[in-house]
Amino acid sequence: MSPLPEAELVRSSLQLYRYLLRCCRRLPQGHIQQHYRHTIRQSFKVHADEDDPERIQQIIKRAIEDADWVMNK
Repeated sequence: MSPLPEAELVRSSLQLYRYLLRCCRRLPQGHIQQHYRHTIRQSFKVHADEDDPERIQQIIKRAIEDADWVMNK
């Protein structure tokens, strides 16, 4: 089960970025939310130059799994 129902619609890095920021809105306000928003932004910047479609899909899959873990934690 994914944190938000739109997880299966994520196909691009920009869609992933938006999806993860929407997930952050469901976290408690304050430091936790700020921490994950910062982490999402940093990860997006680190992987911004990735151009291999297979690698991008791996990153998307892993990020959604990680978001699921955080949301269930």
